[in-house]
Amino acid sequence: MALTKKRQQFYDNLLSFFRRHLRMPTHREAAKLNGLKSANSSVQYHQALVAEGFLKKDESGNYIFSSPVDVWPGGNDNNAVIPVLGEITAGAMQEAVESDLGELTFDHLFPNVDNVFALRVKGMSMKELDITDGDYVLLSKTELRSGEVGAVLYNGETTLKKVYKEQNRLRLKPANPEYDDIILEPGESEEVRILGKYVGHLNEHGLFKSPF
Repeated sequence: MALTKKRQQFYDNLLSFFRRHLRMPTHREAAKLNGLKSANSSVQYHQALVAEGFLKKDESGNYIFSSPVDVWPGGNDNNAVIPVLGEITAGAMQEAVESDLGELTFDHLFPNVDNVFALRVKGMSMKELDITDGDYVLLSKTELRSGEVGAVLYNGETTLKKVYKEQNRLRLKPANPEYDDIILEPGESEEVRILGKYVGHLNEHGLFKSPF
């Protein structure tokens, strides 16, 4: 469904704000971004975008984008790229020369980007890896080796932990001493699924790739 010109501009400005700040603007901020006279006008635009399927509300009642492909760089051909403007020495000083060396996209940062998806983190069990509540963790649908960080599904419940394979069980180890290990010993009728391998995360400080 195509949006009206004004609603499309409002939606595009929401996207631009989110990519810069990794959060949705307040109604007051959204009104200012779009030259609206009041925050109530932003509420009306948000409600219209929900009705047309471009936005939705999460469990806490906050507005979020309906389609993650619109949000993350590299998700479609219209997303922003990072220009490479030249080289910089990591040794002795040298003359600064600007040149066009192309562009970086999400594909350069994460090989096989088509297999990458994002989940929002709830909780602090991985804080020693600087993954904290509210961050967006990036996961790849690739093989997870013992000791790597991944998202695990078991009996309808999920968690993000370091996953250690031990004979007929899994040990899920947090990166926070305040949390205990979780031991999974599935029975014959139970299934443990690895949803994805941790490859990086996003928060208000920027994008961080996994060091592993």
